Amino acid sequence: MNNEETFFTEVFLQYNMKMKNKLFLFQWLRLLLLLIFSRTSISVKPHKIPRLTPLLENILKDSNTLSSSFTLPKEFETYYYTQTLDHFNYGPKSYSTFKQRYIINSKYWGGSNSSSPIFAYLGAESSIDSDPLGIGFLTDFAPRFKSLLVYMEHRYYGKSIPFGTMEEALKDEDRRGYFNSAQAIADYAELLLHVKQKYSAQNSPIIVIGGSYGGMLASWFRMKYPHIALGALASSAPILYFDDITPQNGYYSIVTKDFKEVSKTCYRTIRKSWSIIDKIASRKNGLSYLSRKFKTCSHLNSSSELKDYLDSIYATAAQYNKPPTYPVTVVCGGIDGAHKGSHVLDRIYAGIVASQGNLSCYNTNVYNQPSETNMGWRWQTCSEMVMPIGRGKNDTMFYSAPFNLDEFIDDCKSNYGVSPRPHWITTYYGGHDIKLILHRFASNIIFSNGLRDPYSSAGVLQDISHSLRAVHTRNGSHCLDILTSKPTDPEWLTMQRKTEVEIIEGWITKYYADLNALKYGKMP
Repeated sequence: MNNEETFFTEVFLQYNMKMKNKLFLFQWLRLLLLLIFSRTSISVKPHKIPRLTPLLENILKDSNTLSSSFTLPKEFETYYYTQTLDHFNYGPKSYSTFKQRYIINSKYWGGSNSSSPIFAYLGAESSIDSDPLGIGFLTDFAPRFKSLLVYMEHRYYGKSIPFGTMEEALKDEDRRGYFNSAQAIADYAELLLHVKQKYSAQNSPIIVIGGSYGGMLASWFRMKYPHIALGALASSAPILYFDDITPQNGYYSIVTKDFKEVSKTCYRTIRKSWSIIDKIASRKNGLSYLSRKFKTCSHLNSSSELKDYLDSIYATAAQYNKPPTYPVTVVCGGIDGAHKGSHVLDRIYAGIVASQGNLSCYNTNVYNQPSETNMGWRWQTCSEMVMPIGRGKNDTMFYSAPFNLDEFIDDCKSNYGVSPRPHWITTYYGGHDIKLILHRFASNIIFSNGLRDPYSSAGVLQDISHSLRAVHTRNGSHCLDILTSKPTDPEWLTMQRKTEVEIIEGWITKYYADLNALKYGKMP
């Protein structure tokens, strides 16, 4: 038994003395010896795929932009388009419609006579309530391009839910079948054509912009609808996290790397903590002890509940490890800054306090609340967005949690009565041999990434052609380049945005030259 196990065994003896009599303690010691020398039973939760899209609500709260009375500035005007329910069928139900929300900002637009561009933001797995302020790339560079700004909400999120609420839509086996990426980008195609007609902007080039899942949609939109979008900026788009293209542990390997680079002692503490949590949880009153130790708002039901909470804290810190706060540094500062001589779980708890604040209790289910986004993303991952994210034994700082497709399918079938289609994304959009394939037919896509973002493990990190560009930064995090710029932004982030803007400028300049040549009959 190592020193940490000895310490916690002693703590448990003291804890149980307060609760049980001597006879129970004798029985407890016998059980303890058996547990130490036997394999620990660990409860397992269904596989989860980390949420993709930027947590804009938190970003805006950090900058004091979002409040309970939050409203968009008056230059952002909200509209609703009567959208087609099913773009790919001709049965009676296919002609049903729903109201799709979109937001327009024409403050900077040069007008239809100038053929000024349209920057279109593709909404992802959340409402677009805060996107116009959180995704500042569009407004930051709109004056330079004199662009019309369009923000479009993804079907089944926010105020663009067919058939009422998300709960109602997901309960209907037929209606939820229209909830997929192909229908979503078809919505965007139809809506953008409507916008061009509404603003008499037939010659205005469209640049689609998206982050994370929205970045995936942006790249796929450019490939599927090149006659509508001149180009795409796909920020932090893990388009290669399907089938076996990216190793399962790609995501958590980068989380591990991020923590290890900040502090090796922090990394070692986290790595050591999982087995201690499991050992304690498997003992009589162990979960009660852990509940008190970590001040959980409700009694822990399993070791996995606490481990899943910690997993989410560490993964979120790495995914959004942005300046100037750098959440990974904050977590490790708490862990390493614990009182000298503190044991592993005390240090882990100090990391929670540093990250989440000194609260009266900690809600271990905060990352799994039944929100609209969580419900919608759960369906999307159980239908087509099957991203095999996992990790093996000792290949990251986390406990072993390999992705098991059979178990994942069973879990989805029990929830929805249908099996996922794990290979549909690569069938419909591609992904295998991407350099060879995209080099032959695709163009005008920027794949931007920050290499500290765990999802960059499945991003396009090398140029494929002169117009299929990979722009990445060593210190960047998830979708950082498309967020609102700040005076405190480091130079490398400013330069990343500058590179992206210059590439887009080149596309538009060439488009205008082609448009002019076509006008005078000089197209080759």
